[in-house]
Amino acid sequence: MRMQPNTQSPLVVHTDSSRVWGGQEIRVLTELREMRRLGFRVGLIVPRDAELARRAAAEDIPVYGVSTFAKFNPNAWRELYQIVSMLKPRVINTHSSEDSWMAGAVARFCRVPLIIRTRHVLAPISSAVSYTLFPHVIFTCSEAIAAQLTRQGVAAGKTVVLSTGNDETRFRFSPQHRHAIRQAYGIGDHHILVGNVGFLRTYKGHAFIIKTAAAMPDHYRFMLVGDGDQLDRLQALAKELGVTERVLFVGHQEQPECFLSAFDLCFFSSYEAEGVSQALIQSLLNGLPVLACRISSTEEPLNLVEDYRLVAYDDVPAACQGLNELAQLPRREPQRMERQHRIIADRYGLRGMVRKLVDTYARHGVVAGRDGS
Repeated sequence: MRMQPNTQSPLVVHTDSSRVWGGQEIRVLTELREMRRLGFRVGLIVPRDAELARRAAAEDIPVYGVSTFAKFNPNAWRELYQIVSMLKPRVINTHSSEDSWMAGAVARFCRVPLIIRTRHVLAPISSAVSYTLFPHVIFTCSEAIAAQLTRQGVAAGKTVVLSTGNDETRFRFSPQHRHAIRQAYGIGDHHILVGNVGFLRTYKGHAFIIKTAAAMPDHYRFMLVGDGDQLDRLQALAKELGVTERVLFVGHQEQPECFLSAFDLCFFSSYEAEGVSQALIQSLLNGLPVLACRISSTEEPLNLVEDYRLVAYDDVPAACQGLNELAQLPRREPQRMERQHRIIADRYGLRGMVRKLVDTYARHGVVAGRDGS
């Protein structure tokens, strides 16, 4: 049963300048939801037209909309300052570049006791200044991201690796979901269904999947679950390569766990920028063998399990070999799936993330049910 926040509980506010919907925004909403469940008061500062604003409001999470986050816009600074000074949060957690600069600076000026910056992507940063001046703690979504920041001058003592927690009870294999999805899309028992869940963006590498599909035998089927700005280009590539009947585009799905259960193999084709992808963790929790491109953040969870192969991006022959090898493993063997689920849940489950969040807050004097101001 959810504890009801009260005026004696500390207020935790997240900021994000992103207007789109993806893994980062899912992480923000997950933290807000879980902290509220534990008795914290929560709030969100985002652009008024952000998808995150709409989804948070639908869950009755207080949303404080701004017109924009823009460092060179005086009105944006004024608007943000008015909100933060009115709310007087105990914690501000920033997520994207623009809001991290602005909300981090405003939080320091307003003497917010705990300022956190979450770094979601594995990519060089343009400057370490905002990481050094503003946050007390930097959450990184992988060990590789933490190492990247350290190499660029961010103090290692500031970083805490906090991978996004995925609901270990939700992302379990379901024979019922498997049967329903495969029947709905005409996937027979003799087919090997290779799947990918993710937003259709360039760095997600879906073109690699389609090229591989064209080189695989006819009994392999491929399913892309997601939507995005690359959809038209990817559909055109599938048509060009003559695999429109074997590569299924099923669009964005609010219940990806149903589709994961239908897969036999996961092809995780992202080739840059990922932290530890939620879609990858969800696939592993579901018990799937995984073919993945070599990225240090991706290798972190895969090194914990047995059933995976790594390839270089766009190496189609290696991908074909990897899929054929993984297809020889026992298909959906219960003990094998349960062992993988347990290992991944221990390291990347939702409960573990929440425990680490609460512990970090507590080390800085922020505890549910106690305002501390």
